[in-house]
Amino acid sequence: MLLFEKYKKTVVPQLAKEFGFKNAMAAPRIEKVTINIGIGKYLRDEKVLVDIERDLARISGQKPVRTKAKKAIASFKTRQGMDIGFKITLRGKRMWDFLERMVSAALPRTRDFRGIPEKAVDQSGNLSVGIKEHFVFPEASGDDVKTIFGFQVIVTTTAQEREHGLKLFKLLGFPIK
Repeated sequence: MLLFEKYKKTVVPQLAKEFGFKNAMAAPRIEKVTINIGIGKYLRDEKVLVDIERDLARISGQKPVRTKAKKAIASFKTRQGMDIGFKITLRGKRMWDFLERMVSAALPRTRDFRGIPEKAVDQSGNLSVGIKEHFVFPEASGDDVKTIFGFQVIVTTTAQEREHGLKLFKLLGFPIK
């Protein structure tokens, strides 16, 4: 849990010093990490869905939840109640472990990666990153990868302002350009 220790020992004091927070609880912290994937073109292939679910569980350390369509859309060939994606919400130790692997292993392995753009942090200090190929994570790479898929990672913080969230991510070692 290196990233969490770094947050406690170095990031919180630096944030408190720079932004004038009175105590450690006022400093922004990471609340949760949400992983989303839409299964679009694999909608009808149950074997592929099982593979995606297995790989997501390996990457995150937690079983994904299937998301259902809220309404039928004829042009997308979906019906109400149909499985259209997966989501995972990570908190606590699993969240910190996932972020550690994402920052230190997965993002550097991404092809043509130049850093996370600053505009990926929204006005509330939350970070949204798209991962184009899931096999950049060491847990998913191997010979049993049949389907390549991408997913979205949203890191939710308690920051009140964009600058606070941006500084939090930079101090944690996220490769923000």
